[in-house]
Amino acid sequence: MSHPMTLPSAPACAERWRRAFPGEPDQARAARRFAAALLAGCPELDDVLLTVDELVVNALRHTKSGRPGGAFTVEIARWDGAVAVAVTDEGAPSEPAVADATADAESGRGLRTVSLLASGWGWFGNDRSRTVAALFSASQTYALTRLDE
Repeated sequence: MSHPMTLPSAPACAERWRRAFPGEPDQARAARRFAAALLAGCPELDDVLLTVDELVVNALRHTKSGRPGGAFTVEIARWDGAVAVAVTDEGAPSEPAVADATADAESGRGLRTVSLLASGWGWFGNDRSRTVAALFSASQTYALTRLDE
């Protein structure tokens, strides 16, 4: 079972960027290029780019963002060696959850991969709009926290 999570606010000194993308499969590549251009020199860049890709692909496959006319937004924040990435989609009736894919499964490993790469990850939202976020190289001060704690 997954738990809704939220990222605490990044400090005021954080650099922030946000870009909307059409909900089309080729936009995963565009989202990676967007993140790569902003985070050049980041020591966690490969992990961040893989996470952006996984979150965007999940938004396109599992939410209304992947339907004709759909869209999603990628947001990036960077501060004091920490990077947060978030993808906001158009929602779905199911909740994002880490799955245990079988060895021969062609999909089902995205959020497991994100959970292993990031310092933490989480989501908030509903069937109309949902944000899935991941945090990298963060101090304990900025760790993800459960909403129900």
